[in-house]
Amino acid sequence: MQDHSHGHGRGARARDQRALAIALALIAAFMLGEVVAGLLADSLALLADAGHMLSDAAALGAALLAARIATRPARGVWTFGFGRAEILAAQANGVTLLVVGLLIVYSAIRRLIDPPPVAGAVVVAVACAGIVVNLAATSVLSRASRESLNVRGAFLHVATDLAAFIGTAIAGALVLLTGWNRFDPIAGLFVAALMLRSSWSLLRDSGRIVLEGSPTGIEPEEVAAALADDDDVVEVHDLHVWTVTSGFPALAAHVLVEPGTDCHAARRRLERLLASRFGLRHTTLQVDHVARREQDVALGSLRRR
Repeated sequence: MQDHSHGHGRGARARDQRALAIALALIAAFMLGEVVAGLLADSLALLADAGHMLSDAAALGAALLAARIATRPARGVWTFGFGRAEILAAQANGVTLLVVGLLIVYSAIRRLIDPPPVAGAVVVAVACAGIVVNLAATSVLSRASRESLNVRGAFLHVATDLAAFIGTAIAGALVLLTGWNRFDPIAGLFVAALMLRSSWSLLRDSGRIVLEGSPTGIEPEEVAAALADDDDVVEVHDLHVWTVTSGFPALAAHVLVEPGTDCHAARRRLERLLASRFGLRHTTLQVDHVARREQDVALGSLRRR
């Protein structure tokens, strides 16, 4: 069995936590001001952004908590540690984005049908301030580890807000220039589209980890074939490739080798192959001798002699 450690180490986790804490402080402070401005201006675009920023603050808080939990060492029944807490936080972020996005779509459609008056000047002023704050938060999170799905989820929240504020500022300016208030709910729909796209990305990737699908970019059949190409290997079966948490792919397999082969040497050779070719460093290979060389080699649906 290979090294049980994984790439997202303590130093990276500490940097992630600092970045998440700074971004949370920036977002929470600005969100309170935006709620007040949105109510005064009666702007859906601003309230939509505030709602998104509320989800951002919650997402950043959950991400920060999950990042801290993930640093706890493996113990007792938790033999893999608590790294998957970050994946649960990423899933929660995806669900939050989905719910808030759908609510904004509903409100935007209503306002497209019957648009209320919008204070375009207030919208533009607050949106410009939001661009500055989100640029700062995005810059902070961009320096954190992008390998962590948890940090990526937080980054997507904040980056979506940045794009949304740009759209909101444009909508407010168009309301000022033309007097057509429907630009405001149109900007709200733009915000919702960004949220739904980010939600799908997070739910897809976190769901793949929770359901223990193979890591992105690693095909189990290709891994099995690479193992079977070794001159001493006769059969590969019970092969499983999954992700424990972000940056922590794992593999387990049963390998049969020719009679007389040094099983320990074969295992070490196959472990080096898995690490160099597929980046799989947490591996559990059970290597045994086959009864006869003529036995079929089984690689899932692929068979050969």
